[in-house]
Amino acid sequence: MSTTLLQPAFADPVLDAQRSFRAALKALAGPGVAQPLEQAPPLEGLAPASYALCLALLDVDTPLWLAPAFDTPMIRANLTFHCGCAMVSRREQARFALLDDSELGDLQGFDPGNDRYPDQSCTLLIQLDQLDGGRPLAWRGPGIQHENRVALPLSDGFWSERDAHNNFPRGLDAFFLAGHSVIGLPRNTRISHVNPTKIGRAHV
Repeated sequence: MSTTLLQPAFADPVLDAQRSFRAALKALAGPGVAQPLEQAPPLEGLAPASYALCLALLDVDTPLWLAPAFDTPMIRANLTFHCGCAMVSRREQARFALLDDSELGDLQGFDPGNDRYPDQSCTLLIQLDQLDGGRPLAWRGPGIQHENRVALPLSDGFWSERDAHNNFPRGLDAFFLAGHSVIGLPRNTRISHVNPTKIGRAHV
C-alpha cells in the first residue's frame, strides 16, 4: 500500500465513531428522516457521510464489496488501513456493499440473510448526489408514526429489486448518503406510491 494514498480519518477515532454509529442507528430507527453525519474529513470519491459511515461500521469482520465507481486505489487504501475490512470480489461474500445509483437496478447476489440468522444479511451503503428531488413515496412501518414522504432520486427499478430481495425477516437494509447526511431504510419499511393530489412536503 502506498502511504501517499493515505488520508486522515476521524480526528477523535473513538468519539467520532460513536457519534456516527449513533446517527446510523437513529436513521434506521426513524426511516426516511435525514440525520447529520459530519465527523469525517473529505476523501476523494466518497461523500463525507459515506466515509463517516464506513469508518463507524466496517472492521475486520465486515467484508466489503465496492461498486466500480468506488473501486479506486484511494478508497481501497484508506478503508483497508483505517477500517481493516477485507475487500471481496463477489457480492455473496459481502456484509456491506458501497454502491452508487448505477448499481441499483440489479441487487442480485447480495445476501438477504436467512430465517434463522437474518442479521447476517448484507447492508447497502448507497451514495447519491442528493437525498431529495425524486418522486415522493410514502414510507410506513416501525419507527414511523403515520407515514414519511421521502423523495429520493431513485428509479422504479430499485424499488422493484428491493421488493424482490425482501422477504421478512430476510432482506436488505440500506443507508442513503449524500453530503453530510444519511437516511436509513430498514427491510421492514413499507414503500408505496403517493396520490398526486395529496403530495405534501417530504420529511427529508
